[in-house]
Amino acid sequence: MGKRLSRIVTRTGDTGSTGLSDGSRVDKDHPRIEAIGTLDELNSHLGLLLTALPSEHPVSPWIITIQHDLFDLGGELACPGHQLFPEKVSERLEHQLEQLNNTMPPLEEFILPGGKLAASQAHICRTVCRRAERTLISLNRETKINPQALISINRLSDWLFIVARFLARENGGRETLWNRQRTVQHNT
Repeated sequence: MGKRLSRIVTRTGDTGSTGLSDGSRVDKDHPRIEAIGTLDELNSHLGLLLTALPSEHPVSPWIITIQHDLFDLGGELACPGHQLFPEKVSERLEHQLEQLNNTMPPLEEFILPGGKLAASQAHICRTVCRRAERTLISLNRETKINPQALISINRLSDWLFIVARFLARENGGRETLWNRQRTVQHNT
């Protein structure tokens, strides 16, 4: 594979526009660029989540695969008319989600983000994922995007919620439940 970036400072974006892979230019606040940027932010947060887990943790390879998927999706958005995003991402996420969810008790109340560092970071990933989904929906109103991307990003936020629950409960940990009376309750 050849070099992708030979120069980092190009000065071509100094006036507020950026180039797409097809050579066209759009404003840096265009919905397409907003979606690409939010996916990049999510990918960075997933990288941070990985640093909070041991390398042999069972969800670590899943996260790395998701990072590749998000990079593919960003590439697809940067190259209008090309499909780079893998087909069966949502099915894979559903399978993993069910696998983890089957190890936990049913939810009886809302969960407050928090717990261990890794669980907290998974919740941050989940909220950034929800924002990425909103940006994709906005872009889809303007120009149709791969429907699998919309399905998969929605499934990914569910996946991240279950991963956060799993990480919070790992090794005897607990989840903090929402309580109207503001007294702390834990789900054990």
